[in-house]
Amino acid sequence: MSSAGAGSALQVHAIRVRPGQELLGTLQAFVEEKRLQAPFIVTCVGSLTKATLRLANATATKTNEVVHLSGPFEIVSLVGTLNPDAHIHISLSDFEGKTVGGHVLGDLEVFTTAEVVIGEAVDLEFTREMDEHTGFPELVVQPRPQTNQSA
Repeated sequence: MSSAGAGSALQVHAIRVRPGQELLGTLQAFVEEKRLQAPFIVTCVGSLTKATLRLANATATKTNEVVHLSGPFEIVSLVGTLNPDAHIHISLSDFEGKTVGGHVLGDLEVFTTAEVVIGEAVDLEFTREMDEHTGFPELVVQPRPQTNQSA
């Protein structure tokens, strides 16, 4: 199912995640607390002490290509959707400037800070459905159901 061309107004939120907190879980809790229905990461700067990532060569039948990283690392990029089955990719840079990246599985422990800007497409709703072709739950974008607010 393709959702090309779905447009929406934008609402922006910002959050700072503190040292020792787990970044992905904190973002998911924020999304749940604010009841965001089509959230995505706009930008992030910060650092981590560790991360667990799935590498790019994973398939539906070979999902065990996982790395557990110990830092410190600078967050070079953090992108993706934050609906309940979040799909997030990250790029990290070590003390020599070497980068590594992949699909976030969790265990993103904040080192000094993570300053995250979260966008929400307020007219849309993000869900995930299993895709027979990829073998993974893939993004489905739909118009947000209109609520009847007659007085």
